[in-house]
Amino acid sequence: MPGYWMIRSTVTDKDAFAEYAAIANPVLTKHGGHFISFGNRFQTREGTDIPRNVIVEFPTYEAAVACYNDPDYQASLEHGRKAMTRELVIVDSDRPG
Repeated sequence: MPGYWMIRSTVTDKDAFAEYAAIANPVLTKHGGHFISFGNRFQTREGTDIPRNVIVEFPTYEAAVACYNDPDYQASLEHGRKAMTRELVIVDSDRPG
């Protein structure tokens, strides 16, 4: 069953974000991840309004966890932490892939 990253972020440094994305995106692809929503259009109905809402789908929950733990992804976070404030949750799906 698929696994997902649900990311809510506010980008504060576009140059650092570009560096983060350049490193992170190939790692996501390596683990079978693909973006299913960049969340450009959204409505916050409950909770805090956060402008960037992204969902990444992976083939399995285990692949989603492995991607986050990948040393190359961890290296991208040096730039990511300079680039944005964010929340990232890894979620398992209860539906067949």
